[in-house]
Amino acid sequence: MVITAKMVSELRERTGAGMMDCKKALTQAEGDMDKAIEILREKGLAAAAKKAGRIAAEGLVETFIVEGGKTGAVVELNCETDFVAKNDEFISLAKNLAKQAALSKANEVEEMLEEKYIADENITVREAITALIAKLGENMSLRRFKRFNVENGLIADYIHGGGRIAVLVKLEAEKSEGLAEVAKEIALQVAAANPLFLNRDFVPSEQIEKEKEIYRQQAINEGKPEKVIEKMVEGRVQKYFKEVCLLEQPWIRDQDLTIKKFVENKSKELGTEITVAEFARFEKGEGIEKKEDNFVEEVMKQTRA
Repeated sequence: MVITAKMVSELRERTGAGMMDCKKALTQAEGDMDKAIEILREKGLAAAAKKAGRIAAEGLVETFIVEGGKTGAVVELNCETDFVAKNDEFISLAKNLAKQAALSKANEVEEMLEEKYIADENITVREAITALIAKLGENMSLRRFKRFNVENGLIADYIHGGGRIAVLVKLEAEKSEGLAEVAKEIALQVAAANPLFLNRDFVPSEQIEKEKEIYRQQAINEGKPEKVIEKMVEGRVQKYFKEVCLLEQPWIRDQDLTIKKFVENKSKELGTEITVAEFARFEKGEGIEKKEDNFVEEVMKQTRA
C-alpha cells in the first residue's frame, strides 16, 4: 500500500499529530485511515475522542419550525460546488424541502422524494430536484432529514455559518413560558460542542469497550503499572462521557455547570420540569469525500451552465 502525501495530510488534519507520526501510523495500518487514528490515539499522539468525517461536499443544511413550535425538521441538500450552493434557486429549494420534511409523513428520503412538492403540487420532490439539476447543470441530492414532534414542550432550531451547521432540539415541559430561551442555549451548545449522544445511556456498549481498549493501550505505552491501569482507564472513560454526551458536557457559557445542571436550574427557575428529549446536528457534507475538480475546468463548467 502506497502512503500518499494527501493521506498523511488528511490524517494530520483529523488528529493534530505530527507528519512523521501520521505516516508511520498509516504504514502500520496499511492505509486504513480509521485504524491509523486508533494507532495514534493508543500512542497518545492524537487526543480526538470523536471520529471526524471528511467534510468536503457542498450544499446547505436548513431547518423549518411549524408555527407553534410543536414540529420541526432539519434537512441536508447537497450539490457539487459552492457556486451553486449560493444560488437563490438552490437556497429556495433547500428551504422548501425543510418545510416539506416538517409537514411530511415520510420517514425516509426515498418516501419524501415521491411526495408532491410543497411549492408545486404538479410535480414530485424528485422532479423538482431533477428540474433544478437540468437548469443549473450540476448534480444535487437530498441526503437526509430529521423531524421532531412534541406535545408538551418546544422544538427549536439554530443555523450556523450560513447553512454549514444546523441544529434541531426537542425539549419536553408542561409549561412553555421561558422555554424558548432554554432551547436556544441547548441548540447553541450542540452546534459548538458537537455532542454525539444525549447521555451515557445512549453510548453503544461496543463503543465504550473500544474506548477502554484504546485507553488501556495508552496506559501500557506510558509504562504505567498494571495495578493502576484499570483506574486510569475508568477515569478516561468518564472524561470521554463528558466530551461526547450532551447532558454531561460543560455548558459553553459557564464551564462550572454541566448542561444537565443548567437544565435543572432552569427547571427550578421556571417552575416546570424540563427534559432534553432529542437533538439533531447536521453539518454540511460531513462524511462525504468530494472529488477534486481542476479549478479551470470548474470555472468552464459554470460558464457553460
